[in-house]
Amino acid sequence: MLTPLGIGVEKSWNAMCRGESGIDKVTQFDTTDMPSKIAGEIKGFDPADYIEQKEIKKMDRFIQLAVAASQMVMDDCALKITDENAPRIGTIVGAGMGGLSSIEFFYKRLLENGPRRVSPFFIPIVIINLAAGQIAIRFGLKGPNSAVATACASGTHAIGDAFKIIQRGDADAMVAGGSEACITAIGFAGFCAAKALSTNNDEPKKASRPFDAKRDGFVMGEAAGLLMLEELEFAQRRGARIYAEVVGYGMSGDAYHITAPSPDGDGAYRCMKAALEDSGLPQTSIQYINAHGTSTKFNDELETMAIKRLFKEYAYKIPVSSTKSMTGHMLGAGGGVEAVVSILTIVNGIIHPTINYEFPDPQCDLDYVPNKARQAKVDAAMSNSFGFGGTNASLVFKKFEK
Repeated sequence: MLTPLGIGVEKSWNAMCRGESGIDKVTQFDTTDMPSKIAGEIKGFDPADYIEQKEIKKMDRFIQLAVAASQMVMDDCALKITDENAPRIGTIVGAGMGGLSSIEFFYKRLLENGPRRVSPFFIPIVIINLAAGQIAIRFGLKGPNSAVATACASGTHAIGDAFKIIQRGDADAMVAGGSEACITAIGFAGFCAAKALSTNNDEPKKASRPFDAKRDGFVMGEAAGLLMLEELEFAQRRGARIYAEVVGYGMSGDAYHITAPSPDGDGAYRCMKAALEDSGLPQTSIQYINAHGTSTKFNDELETMAIKRLFKEYAYKIPVSSTKSMTGHMLGAGGGVEAVVSILTIVNGIIHPTINYEFPDPQCDLDYVPNKARQAKVDAAMSNSFGFGGTNASLVFKKFEK
């Protein structure tokens, strides 16, 4: 993980467990004319720590973050890529918006200096599939190579699709997740025009408040979160450390509106139901839900409604928390980061809090693990991601039993 809370899994996870916020004033561009002036920026990221200098200029920031995260993944999993196994190892990385900052930069250069000043690398710098492409080139991964662009569900869909590729026998291992870096003037202007962003500029660290009655919009964040998924016997043969199992994947569409979720929460309900059914686990086995939890009025209310519809009375016994309360909404990277978080919850027996939960909303009446981390035995967890256009994805992870 690279998140507004830190670079690397340990720093991000520990900050989450302490209930810290990574939200602050935007530094990447001038927000003078913007209604919202806050975001979850990754602090201290230097692409040169992970990427050769000559290659950096060929990558937008979202690709740089993905490549950095992939290096962390490969270091952690210690999977040696050989001529024999390379065709069976692939990658899928999702992003919602791609190289927005580079599009801004080169369009300005085009207007001011003409077409000859646009880089010959412009297209591969900005297109979404080059996150996966650069990772594959870097490590020689010759298996399935793809990208997902399903808005804020991209990272979750990428992991779910990789899971199914392995399950059907088309690969033995896949690097999968999401990356996003859209804290730019045009990105902010668009979300501000849609009145989607919080304007609690005076208290940045209190601005992202999922499920709280005084939430006033989401806070944009940037991040990358990746996993190495392996077929079980492949992992066992090489003595891999297995953190958890992916056991369920569900997806659905609202078919309702370009930005608003279905008012009955039906799409989210069917998505979670599909993931649970795919897992083969009973409802009562889910002991934690990492919510989409964006800090917008409709998402938080309707996700709560969908959870209650699926789990009925048991819903009130399931701890639910929102990583976005601390990181902001990481858009296409959110599902990747939150998958890592869900797995770490199982491994460590700690549920991170939903911070800034101060004023209960009668419509949001579940256990949101308010403000303070909680120790708990979690053998199975669900992670939700929902995106513009009514696209939904859910994953189920379970503790690995040897």
